[in-house]
Amino acid sequence: MVSAKMYELGTKKSTIRTIFEFGRKRAAEVGEENIFDFSLGNPNVPTPDFVRDAAIEILQTYEPAQVHGYTVAPGNPLVREALAQSINDRFGTHFVGKNIFVTSGAAAAITICFKALAEPGDEFITFAPYFPEYKVFVESVGATLKVVKPRPDDWQIDFDDFRKLLNDKTKAVIINSPNNPSGAVYSRETIAKLAAMLEYQFNQYGRKIFLICDEPYRELAYGVDVPWVTDFYWNTLVCYSYSKSFSLPGERIGYIVVPNAVDDFDKVFGAIAGAARVLTHVNAPSLWQLVAAKCAGQKIDISPYAHNGKLLYDGLIAAGFECVKPQGAFYLFPKALEEDDYAFCERARRYDLLLVPGADFGAPGYFRAAYCIKTETIERSLPLFKKLAEEYGV
Repeated sequence: MVSAKMYELGTKKSTIRTIFEFGRKRAAEVGEENIFDFSLGNPNVPTPDFVRDAAIEILQTYEPAQVHGYTVAPGNPLVREALAQSINDRFGTHFVGKNIFVTSGAAAAITICFKALAEPGDEFITFAPYFPEYKVFVESVGATLKVVKPRPDDWQIDFDDFRKLLNDKTKAVIINSPNNPSGAVYSRETIAKLAAMLEYQFNQYGRKIFLICDEPYRELAYGVDVPWVTDFYWNTLVCYSYSKSFSLPGERIGYIVVPNAVDDFDKVFGAIAGAARVLTHVNAPSLWQLVAAKCAGQKIDISPYAHNGKLLYDGLIAAGFECVKPQGAFYLFPKALEEDDYAFCERARRYDLLLVPGADFGAPGYFRAAYCIKTETIERSLPLFKKLAEEYGV
């Protein structure tokens, strides 16, 4: 009658969304101020004024057909040129409009890339901890996701385990830096070693492995360098979104960068266009394409996230938790106080602390806390974390 797989996906929500929805119901019972919801990566920093001003200017001065009409599938040509120039200004690259495919956010960008590349029997590799939807997206295009085990001391890549998973079925490797959920930023040494291993695989076996970079948190880095990966490996596709940097998660605007150096550029770009077509991606929202072009490269204030991250990190460490200090994004990924991270998060609910089990990210025994929430909420949560830790004798 209907697709069993689609029914399962539609009725069994992600753990993150389930916890978030529980929080909404619980808030109605006990009051919003008594819920400490660390579940969802929904930016609490207001959208910058320059984004609002750009949208107003466009709505008031542009022809309606420019703002609300269709664009060509890869995006408005002028927008693509502007986005390419913004990237060049920041990273010293030499992209032009033809290297950009505008998408409805990062989820669309990475899914389009998966669909464009996947052939029967292909495997994609990613590194734990990882964004859980990768598995859904990869399997939706008929491929298999392989996961490299986590390296909890710093959340960089376990290259020994990665080497074991590389084989003649590997089509692409997915990286996410700054990372959701750990907040880690892959160092230049990590990226260089990853690139060298992929290049070796190509030279030894002739296997063209793509590197897909999922980068919605690129601007959210705290005093560390986020390497521009196309400088290290030629066969790289970069997926970007303005959801986090400009606090626009509901507007769905982003892009894919397809460098000229990518193997079979014309075929890859054509496959991306075909994948977008099959996935009913007619074009990204025209208004937000224009806004992105006007605002690309503008500086944002990440100090509220840096402050929140330090506040929560210091508070949890003082309470006896173990945690690698985040370098970017807006998540903390501490060690749970018992082996069963689901049981730990269930116990935390008794204090209305809503946390996400690490097993959902491929790292059992940990939990994620999103600190893109009100500072006051974090301040009032810290005594509750301390009480929770005391239950475990910490």
